[in-house]
Formats: sequence, structure tokens, C-alpha cells
Amino acid sequence: MESLKEKTSKGLFWGGMNNLVQQIIGVVFGIILGRLLDRADYGMMAMIGVFSLVATALQNSGFTTALANLEKPEHKDYNSVFWFNIIAGVVLYILLFFAAPFIASYYNEPALVPLCRYAFLSIIFASWGTAQNAWLFKNLRAKQQAKAAMASVLVSSTVGAIMAFAGCGYWSLATQGLVYVLLNTLLVWHYSQWRPTVQGVSFEPAKRMFRFSCKILATTITTIINNNVLNVLLGHYFGKVQAGVYNQAYQWDFKCFSLVQNMVNQVAQPVLVDLRADGGRQLNALRKMMRFTAFIAFPLLLGFGLVAKEFIVLAITEKWLESAKLIQLLCISGAVIPLSTLLSNLIISKGKSGLYFWCTFCLGVAQILTMVLIYPLGLRTMVVAYVLLNVGWLFVWHAFVWRMTGYNILLFLKDIIPFALAALGVMALVGFLTMGISNLWLLLFSRIVLAVVLYYAVMKVARVQILKECEQFVLSKFKK
Repeated sequence: MESLKEKTSKGLFWGGMNNLVQQIIGVVFGIILGRLLDRADYGMMAMIGVFSLVATALQNSGFTTALANLEKPEHKDYNSVFWFNIIAGVVLYILLFFAAPFIASYYNEPALVPLCRYAFLSIIFASWGTAQNAWLFKNLRAKQQAKAAMASVLVSSTVGAIMAFAGCGYWSLATQGLVYVLLNTLLVWHYSQWRPTVQGVSFEPAKRMFRFSCKILATTITTIINNNVLNVLLGHYFGKVQAGVYNQAYQWDFKCFSLVQNMVNQVAQPVLVDLRADGGRQLNALRKMMRFTAFIAFPLLLGFGLVAKEFIVLAITEKWLESAKLIQLLCISGAVIPLSTLLSNLIISKGKSGLYFWCTFCLGVAQILTMVLIYPLGLRTMVVAYVLLNVGWLFVWHAFVWRMTGYNILLFLKDIIPFALAALGVMALVGFLTMGISNLWLLLFSRIVLAVVLYYAVMKVARVQILKECEQFVLSKFKK
């Protein structure tokens, strides 16, 4: 029988492996698609992405989190969620099918009508896999989830690239998303040991869980809107080209911070729920995950900001140079978003889904009001405001965690600031040492190598415990 520590380590390993492979595939095909498609193609998908994400969240209704929060969910709980999601998915697709003309009217882009109706099919596909995903998540089957996700992203990206090469434009991006959701759903069915039954279906368990999950649902929708507020507003105020410029920048930033965020999310809530009866152990687990997240997030995001211009120009050509400048800003908020997510997981593990919602909702209101007020100042100013709000909100999340756990501001800063300062110092030094290099390929390569070597050296000299534990874990995997 594996201990919780062993399950957590394996979960982090497979969560990291999953995200690393997905990001590598994402980088490769992101380069291919970025070269083949225009800014307007990305803008078309950016403008409708929020509607699909919100609808999927409504269909899922926060039940994955609700099931994970139950100590011992039974078959009837999973079964109730499964059938509810099927019905919700079909109803939501029908509503969005008829709403497509209104969405197109908002953006003044008639071509969005058929694109919406095609892309939103992912809602129906996703509805068949929610309960299976919840079962794998609850049982810490990170390896199986990783295999499903890695295979899905490889196949879907290949399909998208082939269609883009054939001149299908934004339809290639829409098809890529559909294939990913469909294949991932089929694979989680393959890996999950749970199966639905028709006999004795009751929606009572789903109704009971909804009292908790509705707050998670509302928070998820608010988070989606928060993350996509600039896509929605830019598409409306400035058109599909500017929306595409920002979306390209956000997607590259997202690839980086989600690598860390998803790795930790794979295990954070189940582990924190298991330890909630022992406040001391739970706080220790939170602090350890916080240090691990900061250890990875700060060098990764600040490092990407350092090489953003060279990477974008070399990878997807100078037509995306404007996006590279936005990436340098977005990487600052990207470095703290995984930390905010980890703090919010602690709040959820305490059963405080209402607090989780209101904290996220207030961030969303602040962002929307700010963006609507300052949009005449231009895209860059909007991005700066978005970054500052997200960095500042990290301390709002911490304030609530402090009240619940005694995780005071000094301990919090002690866990994250050394990694932030080390990463910032290393990137500043690397930038200074390489500022005279004119060849972009040499500049990119030298900055990456120097940053990795120097950051590792700083961690080694400082005898950072997280680095030592990571090395020991990786070595143990190679010895098996």
C-alpha cells in the first residue's frame, strides 16, 4: 500500500511529465501553426473561446472538485454526475447553437456563426468524460490522466497542423480543439475502472453536491472570464487582428505557467483534503508545495520573458513581434498565478467554496472595470493593468489562507522570495552578459544555457532542500 507521500511524489512526477510533454508538443506545433496562420485566424478563435469554456464549466458544474472533496464517493455519486453532465452538455450546445448569430453580431464578424456551431461541439464531447476524469483525479491516477492527455494533444496538434498546411485557416484551430476533447474523453474511459449504469439513476447526489459545487462552478466561470477578458474586449474594441496579437502572447505565457500550475494541481487538492484533519501536517504540505512551485515558476517564467523576443522572431517570424513585447509583461503575472492557484486549493480543501468564489469574483470585477475604463489608452496599458492586478491578488489569497492556517506573511515571503530574487538576479545578469550578441540564434541559445547553469549553481550553493529532494527523486526513477 502506497503512502500519501509516495502517491504525492508520483502524482507530481506524472503531472510534471504530462505537462512537460504537452508543452513540448505545444511549442513544436505552436511554431508550425504560428508560421502557417495569420493573426486574424488566432483572433477568430480567441473571440469565441470564452463562450466554449464557460459552457463546458456550466456542464461540468464543478463536480470534479465536489467528488474529490468527498472522503469516499460511491457509485451513485459518480453515476448521478455522469448523467447530469450528458443532459447539461446537450442543452448548452443547443442554446449556444442559436446564440451564435448574437455572438457574431457583438464582434461584427458574420463568419463566426458557423465557426461557433462547429467549435462548440466540444461541449457535448466533454460531457461524456467528466465522471471518469473525476474518478481518476480522486484516486490520484495521475499516470493514466497523463497518458490520455499526452496522446490527445499529439494527435490533435498533428490534425490541426495538417489542416493549416492545407489552407484551412481558423478551421484548423477549431478542429484541433475538437479532436483533443474527443480523444481525451475516449482515453479516460479506457483508463477509468468506473462505468455508468442506467438502472436506478438518481439526480439526488448531484443535487446534494451542487450546494458545494455551485460555488466552484461560479468561481470557475469567473476565472475563465478573468483569463479571457482581454480577448473579449480587444475583439470588440480593436478587431480580430489585435485580439490575435494578444492571444498569441497569452497562449505562449499560458504554456509556461500552466506547466507548473497543472503539475501541482494534479495532487494539491486531494492531498490537502486528506490532511485537513491535521492542521499542522496540512500547513507543512502547503509550504512544501509552495516552495516547489516558486522554485520552478520564477526561473521558468522570468527566463521565458528574457528570451521572448528572440524566440518569437525565430520561431514564428517577425509578424508576431508585437506579441513578443506583450509576453515580457505577461510572464510577470504568469510567475505568480501558480502560487495563487495553490493558495486557492487550500481554501477549497477547507470547504470554503463560497470564499473561493467571492475572492475570484472580486478579482474579475476589478479586471473588467479597469479594462473598460482604460481601453482608450491602448493594448499595452491594458496588459500592464492585467499583470499588476494578478500580482497584487496573490496577497489577497494569502490573507485568507493566513486566517485559516496561521501561514503568516513572513513565512509566506520566506518560502517564495528567495526563489524570486534568485531568478530575477540570474536573468538580469544573463541579460547583461549577452547584450552584445547580435546573432539571434546564438543569443537565444546562450541566454538559455547561461540561465539554467547559473540558477542551478545558485540553488546548489545555497543548499536548497527542494533541489536536493528533486534530484533524489529523479535519480530514484532512473535506478528502477
